[in-house]
Amino acid sequence: MTMTAELTVAVWPGLTPRLLRDGTESLADYKQAGGYGPLADPDQLLAEVSASGLLGRGGAAFPLAVKLRTVRDNGQRDANGTVVIANGEEGEPASIKDRWLLRNRPHAVLDGLRLATAIVRAERAVVYVSDAQAAAAVERALAERADGRDGPQVELVTVTPGYVAGEETAAVHVVNGGPAKPTDKPPRPFEEGVAGKPTLISNVETLAHLAYLHQHGAQAFRALGTEASPGTFLATITGAGLPPALYELPHGIAFADLLTLHGVSSDNVRGALLGGYFAGLVNRDILGATLDHESVRALGSGLGCGAIGILTDDCPVAVAASVLAYFDRENAGQCGSCFNGTAAMAAVATALRDGDATAEDVERLRRWSVVLRGRGACATLDGAANVAASLLAQFPDLVQRHLESGCQTCRSGAFTAARPYEVESLEAVVAV
Repeated sequence: MTMTAELTVAVWPGLTPRLLRDGTESLADYKQAGGYGPLADPDQLLAEVSASGLLGRGGAAFPLAVKLRTVRDNGQRDANGTVVIANGEEGEPASIKDRWLLRNRPHAVLDGLRLATAIVRAERAVVYVSDAQAAAAVERALAERADGRDGPQVELVTVTPGYVAGEETAAVHVVNGGPAKPTDKPPRPFEEGVAGKPTLISNVETLAHLAYLHQHGAQAFRALGTEASPGTFLATITGAGLPPALYELPHGIAFADLLTLHGVSSDNVRGALLGGYFAGLVNRDILGATLDHESVRALGSGLGCGAIGILTDDCPVAVAASVLAYFDRENAGQCGSCFNGTAAMAAVATALRDGDATAEDVERLRRWSVVLRGRGACATLDGAANVAASLLAQFPDLVQRHLESGCQTCRSGAFTAARPYEVESLEAVVAV
């Protein structure tokens, strides 16, 4: 494990890293390690992806093979060609994995993009980012590849950072020349995306795993992880009063063991904020969970993008209030249900934190967390509903204490943060 003043980057003990590495990787480094190998049969690679069980790492954990096959088939049926977008617009403040990959291993991402374009027979390939350092690293990598490129020319599209900017229809909107705001669905991008063509939008970590899979095959990919959550994933760990960390972990490890690796005593843990902000809060039941999709879903939550905020000294009510206030500020401002709903939920959570809420307010929050789901053009409102619902379900005694007598933790200085557990834009990142 190596630590800078800003970020710890490490792999699970005994694990041969698949995505993390020490230093910034050049084209020569990447090719020497087997990257950019010839692709004889895209359909055979698609079969390997299906056998691997590779799930998307952007948040939804959707099977990559299904997305690839759907876009390919839609493109063939429409005779309209297809497009692939490597989505590196990491709008989630509590995550650093995508920026790290783009800054340090851009060729792994570009190799995965090359393979995806071949599988879906794409006529256009785009890297979509908001981080300036990531954009510069991709530009350098594209310049290195200029003489040896195969497949369509790769375009780099940059956008102003924002929580909704990485949403798939917002990405399509930007590439089509519009603002970074989600659009109504249907159609979804796999049906009609960039320039009206079926479009595959894949997270950059997912594409880096695709490049690994091409080199090593489905059996090697499945050698780590669980049956339903195979392989490794990149986890951004924040909170607990410690510097943030980026770990490469095999799916299925115990959350308690991750705490040990990170240097946190389980005795001090009140719960966690999962999936960045989207999946909401969990209580101390997380201590008995393993880090795979099936185990975390059983707690009523999700791994999402792999960002985990560990709650120790921070009051979960105050954390929920800050996250809901963030959703209120960051919504796209174009759906009334989201614009008004996030504001209303944030107001109740803030009043609850400050000891000003009533039982009726809490009941309204409970109702909103149910009836507002699915009403926006994107998932921002769903994320806010997840936070509100999980607070009420996971910490009912704490909510009641805030209603009746207030919270000693909050009275002594409530947790407030404009972007809770944010991982700042880092100048230097060192990996082992």
